[in-house]
Amino acid sequence: MKKVITYGTFDLLHWGHIHLLKRAKALGDYLVVAISSDEFNRIKHKEAYHSYEHRKLIIEAIRYVDEVIPEHNWEQKIEDIKKHNIDVFVMGDDWEGEFDFLKELCEVVYLPRTEGISTSQIKDELK
Repeated sequence: MKKVITYGTFDLLHWGHIHLLKRAKALGDYLVVAISSDEFNRIKHKEAYHSYEHRKLIIEAIRYVDEVIPEHNWEQKIEDIKKHNIDVFVMGDDWEGEFDFLKELCEVVYLPRTEGISTSQIKDELK
């Protein structure tokens, strides 16, 4: 079984998120999604509208997702890859090159972002 992992806050879920998860799942057989915990978001100075538990509930309901885990810090990616026997690490291409150090452990893929939609755009338009 080929296992894939991706990371994100996944707040204010939109079709760009769904598109990313669908493309990530297509790279393997089993998709693990690591969602930033509320504590980690505070460290990153990032405010989510939904709590971790609510974001987890929403992501678990998406058919492309097989497992949801919390992300507590930047450093845990290596541990997650080993613990979950990950074959492919996926991030949006706005992170291009940032996770190349993981290529020693698994394949690293940067997927193009979905144009025309983002959580930041939604927040700006709601203001």
